Amino acid sequence: MAEIKKADLKSMDIPEDKLRQLKDIFPEAFAEGLKVDFEKLKIVMGKDAELGKERFGMNWPGKADCFKNIQAPSVATLIPAKEESVNFDSTENLFIEGDNLEVLKLLQKSYYGKIKMIYIDPPYNTGNDFIYPDSYAESLDTYLRYSGQIDNVGRKYSTNAETDGRFHSKWLNMMYPRLYTARNLLREDGVVFISIDDNEASNLRKICDEIFGEENFLGAIARKTKLTSNKGTHFAPSHEYILVYSKNIIETPMFNDEEALEDEDYLKLFRFDDKKGKYNEVSLYMPSLDPMRGCTNQRYFISCPDGSLVLPPGEAMPKEKQGGLGVKPTSSRDKVWRWTFDTFSKKLSEDRVVFKQTKTSPLIDPEGNQAKWNIYTKIYLHERQETGMLPNTFFDKYPNSSASKLLLKLNIPFPFSKPYELIMWLQKISGVQENDVVLDFFAGSCTTAHAVLVLNKQGGGNRKFICVQLPELCAEDSEALSAGYKTIADIGKERIRRAIKMIQEEQKGQLDFKQRTLDMGFKVFKLAKSNFKVWEGDIDPQKETVEKQLEMHVDHINPKSSQDDILFELLLKAGFELTTKIEKISMAGKSVYSIEGGLMLICLEKELTKEVIKAMAEKNPSRVICLDQGFAGNDQLKTNAVQIMKSKGVEDFRTI
Repeated sequence: MAEIKKADLKSMDIPEDKLRQLKDIFPEAFAEGLKVDFEKLKIVMGKDAELGKERFGMNWPGKADCFKNIQAPSVATLIPAKEESVNFDSTENLFIEGDNLEVLKLLQKSYYGKIKMIYIDPPYNTGNDFIYPDSYAESLDTYLRYSGQIDNVGRKYSTNAETDGRFHSKWLNMMYPRLYTARNLLREDGVVFISIDDNEASNLRKICDEIFGEENFLGAIARKTKLTSNKGTHFAPSHEYILVYSKNIIETPMFNDEEALEDEDYLKLFRFDDKKGKYNEVSLYMPSLDPMRGCTNQRYFISCPDGSLVLPPGEAMPKEKQGGLGVKPTSSRDKVWRWTFDTFSKKLSEDRVVFKQTKTSPLIDPEGNQAKWNIYTKIYLHERQETGMLPNTFFDKYPNSSASKLLLKLNIPFPFSKPYELIMWLQKISGVQENDVVLDFFAGSCTTAHAVLVLNKQGGGNRKFICVQLPELCAEDSEALSAGYKTIADIGKERIRRAIKMIQEEQKGQLDFKQRTLDMGFKVFKLAKSNFKVWEGDIDPQKETVEKQLEMHVDHINPKSSQDDILFELLLKAGFELTTKIEKISMAGKSVYSIEGGLMLICLEKELTKEVIKAMAEKNPSRVICLDQGFAGNDQLKTNAVQIMKSKGVEDFRTI
């Protein structure tokens, strides 16, 4: 400490070796990495410091910008890539290539409150495994440069280095707006599952408490990821967590683990049998119960078959030696039964209580001596199957090695993937039904899509997936790049294609008595700049600058945009889902898109006629959209179009 001069502490240019010496002595004075919090350092050294008003909560550098980012509207769009899709015109599954925050913003209107389940496996922030925008104020331009859609001057996305003074903050700045925006997409009974490891588990829990509300925290699953491992320092990491939150816990049904009820080891527990069926015996006395919390009326004498009395261990005794008479526990040493006496009496009359003589009874008699009886209750298998079983918070099935084996079978070169069986299990326990939508906006190799497809095959139904993945470049020395995959998004799309092919091969020769038609396809969309020129509100207010922008907006549609590109952007802006039924029909010699059976009509012809206007109006749609340039400056035709639409009851007629 003597080597660290006072002048050094006032300077931000402290040698790294001295910073490490200081951190060894005062670790609490460091915010992140080797960045000194000088105000905290003053406090720990006994100096007065002003930290502002203290309050409970989580804060970090950049949190205020997160909200600016959330509130900034997207000026992007999603353009279809039919050539990369499978069964584009009929499928209801989506793969979207792009920055997931921009994509989540674009989905707000069309998918608000429609997603039953979100599963994400975000970057774990190990120091070099996630990328983030250099400038959050220009997130779309950053993405467009990164993906090569506009001229790039150097790589505009950066990895997060542990030596950076904003190591945790950058991760939180990446995660917070995405989770905040994603929450809007959940149904009231929707749930989100987030995989994470120890690096950011505590921080993730805090921001999720803030975004979803502490009251909507459903649990944290500790999941075993490896069967054997000897990496690490003091422990060999072999687990991770899945944090689980609901949109609204009141609306969220109880979880049910059907797999646990079918497990062979669990079924072996029901080794007894009577006229009601198979049952398991569970001790009426459970030492883990806290007698001082809600169990004060559960310490009482029970009369055994030979007339002797028993009760759980403890010091407090009922005043009289009589079955059913109780006493309030006076400390945690006074143990209790699982049931009140009224419940016990009811279950006894129903033949659900078993008395057994034993030399190892945990119970005592009225004198405090070890009793010769123990008491059990019957739990019937059929009742447990009817009521269901809550899933455990420890999960040791489906290690990551099973995912690696499957990817090898599919010939997909991807090093880190979750087992699709895990995602299937999460869908099952959370009650994802046959027409529900599952979203994964850190899709990676698209394990979630694979899980949805297999679950539909196994159990029927038409569950749908939306997978979002950044076209992150594969490492130059990676097996994926050698195999011809340029980006992680390319790997994800190919994984879905091969999963579809595998399922179709398995179906060959199998009889399907339900005559189900499975959705074996997915639409591909890519994030791009809007097809419409966006007015820049923060331009220089000089006359020449404004006039130049006005000239640009005379023809405000990108001339390179196809009709499909414009069509899907209009659907998103109008609040229709990307899988909405679209029919291209001919009216008065012009092409018109009929949306949802004629609910909305869109004509993107550049030369409109009075005849096509009348033809559209006579279909009595709720909304009609045409290109403004379709009127070619003919104000009379445009005026007539408005009148024709109103005469047919079409109140929402728009030109773009």
